Amino acid sequence: MEKSLELQFINQQGNVFRIVIDRPIEPVNAQHISSVMDTIIAANIFTSSGGDLVGKKGARLLQRNEEEIALP
Repeated sequence: MEKSLELQFINQQGNVFRIVIDRPIEPVNAQHISSVMDTIIAANIFTSSGGDLVGKKGARLLQRNEEEIALP
């Protein structure tokens, strides 16, 4: 089961911009994630088609399950 961490930001146009981090260190720490997101916004190192990142929308830990299907 593969996991990824999705950081969700709001850009200048009010749209959601996502950054996905594969195989995050677990357990994830909400306070640390929030601090990192604040740093990303303050440093203005990412931009999107909707402009600079201006706020945090949220974060979520995603799990992906894969199952092989045997074909006849």
